[in-house]
Amino acid sequence: MFCVIRIRGTPGLRREVRGTLKLLRLDAVNRCVLIPETPTYKGMLQKVKDVVTWGEVEKEVLVRLLNKRLRLKGNKKIDESSLKQLTGYTYEQLADELMSGKIRLKDLEKIEPFFRLHPPSKGFKNVKQAWPEGDLGYRGKEINNLLDRML
Repeated sequence: MFCVIRIRGTPGLRREVRGTLKLLRLDAVNRCVLIPETPTYKGMLQKVKDVVTWGEVEKEVLVRLLNKRLRLKGNKKIDESSLKQLTGYTYEQLADELMSGKIRLKDLEKIEPFFRLHPPSKGFKNVKQAWPEGDLGYRGKEINNLLDRML
């Protein structure tokens, strides 16, 4: 499963890049989505590689992300008991189901299918160059370090 984070804004982007960002539900900077590793999504990521960064998320980081940033529609916070009541899952179980691909956040009706993150502590290296000199593009397991800094 890929974790995709939007880093750059909209000005100067081509129409097809803006459309792809909309399809990925990355409408704002510092927004994060979880997507499966399929050829279709990989093609979409190549289209928007100059605006986002992505990599494989680890389970522990995903559990922390769900715990801190999972929201109900309308940006209302959700605790573990409410999550269990709505979905039947705890944060750990939900992370397992998401990682295995059995469910997706967009399938859960009352939960937002994206995460709003803070800018990273100590900032970005460079938002105009690709990884590893900058912050854009595919970064593999290093996405977990960035997510830690953004939580």
